[in-house]
Amino acid sequence: MKINSVKSIIVFLSFFSIVLMTSCKREQSGATGWEYNNPKNGGFQKVPYLEQETGPGLVLIEGGRFTMGRVEQEVNYDWNNIPRTVTVSSFYMDEVEVTNFYYLEYLYWLERVFSADFPEVVKKALPDTLVWRSKLAYNEPYVETYLRHPAYRDYPVVGVNWLQANDFCSWRTDRVNELILIREGLFEFFTNQLNEDNFNTDAYMQGQYESGKRVDGLIDLDPNKEYRNVKMEDGILLPQYRLPTEAEWEYAAYALIGNTIEELIPDRKLYPWNGHAVRNSNEKYMGQILANFKRDRGDNMGVAGRLNDNADITAPVYAYWPNDYGLYNMAGNVSEWVMDVFRPLSMEDNDDFRPFRGNVYKTKLLDEDGAIAEKDSLGRIIYRDVDPKLDNLQSRRNYRRADNINYLDGDWESNINWTSGEMGENPDFDKEDMLKMYQFGATTRVSDKARVYKGASWKDRAYWAVPGTRRHLLEDQSTSFIGFRCAMTRVGSPVGLGY
Repeated sequence: MKINSVKSIIVFLSFFSIVLMTSCKREQSGATGWEYNNPKNGGFQKVPYLEQETGPGLVLIEGGRFTMGRVEQEVNYDWNNIPRTVTVSSFYMDEVEVTNFYYLEYLYWLERVFSADFPEVVKKALPDTLVWRSKLAYNEPYVETYLRHPAYRDYPVVGVNWLQANDFCSWRTDRVNELILIREGLFEFFTNQLNEDNFNTDAYMQGQYESGKRVDGLIDLDPNKEYRNVKMEDGILLPQYRLPTEAEWEYAAYALIGNTIEELIPDRKLYPWNGHAVRNSNEKYMGQILANFKRDRGDNMGVAGRLNDNADITAPVYAYWPNDYGLYNMAGNVSEWVMDVFRPLSMEDNDDFRPFRGNVYKTKLLDEDGAIAEKDSLGRIIYRDVDPKLDNLQSRRNYRRADNINYLDGDWESNINWTSGEMGENPDFDKEDMLKMYQFGATTRVSDKARVYKGASWKDRAYWAVPGTRRHLLEDQSTSFIGFRCAMTRVGSPVGLGY
């Protein structure tokens, strides 16, 4: 189900059924017996809904259990990806890496909206094209051409750090949801968006964005109101685009749905394709390399007339065969950022359902009257970390602080120098003691800002094409071989219509 026809039918039925329901018997609440969609009794609304639509570029990844972690020999002897069975919920994922052209679209929008008064916003988003430079290689042409020349428009963007990738995901969410509102006749194309007067999904849903409206809103069945904005209960706007978690990325890369017989997975994959070789065994394509990686020292693409992967650096994002989920280049081309903070013992510490390390819980900032604070100068709703006192976290059982990155691995209590008692009760223990746990910059590059990236790239050997392998890099750093793709949470049924 794509983002156009079927959703339009759903919304058409949703809104025009209100008119029809005024002349026929309405559905009643199974809890109270009161009618839905009746302005005479208060107008509590129930809109027709089928399921979440699939956003642009996304593929539905049906969730399930799998063995996450090492399936190849641990050549580095880090033991940081011990095998473990986990369950991943269904989600959506980009079928290809984010391309140079997608990212140029993003930069163009930022320049049009912010360059006059907030040029630092555009500068912050620019990829670092200098990542192509090497002291003993002539890569200068890539510095000038790789991002912007049309010859590379369908190649994956690189030089983007983890923070920039997240900003792109947020921007993409707003552009997709804005187009949905235009499609449904609620907004017009508003090309004069400037500074804080730009469409932001959160700001719109909080009533802090009105520009570009074609009509006042949806008919409100509350007898004391006439119109309202779209809200969560309507199911019209999509959830956020975001980076996939490490577990989601690894699960999607293996695509074990193609190896399942009933509830059995008889063949454990080494790569995103079947078998334990990196060459195609199909008679028509016999011997062709199945992904874009470095075959051997000094061998990036093979010999003239018989290039083994047809790519010296990266390749177009639709090159090579997709896996059984329809995802391209999950074993090569560029490595990809995921959401997780790196810890060597993540496989032991994380939950076995939707595992993830990196939670920092936030809440919307309120003003002195208790209302949502005014959006910032860039048009975004302001969030703050949850506060143990302000938000009464001491009475909670599931979490009691905002930042849970260090939980069980790097927090005060798990430090070897911590003796007993609650934080603050040990006068001989301070934060310097905790920092000794990870001697960042001296003996390790592990910190709370170290983010995981997955998969092989054009610069890597086949070992890294195994989805269970994992590496890390600081979130504000970038390279010529790391890109990213977006994901989206799936709400409701894990399988969708027809099941």
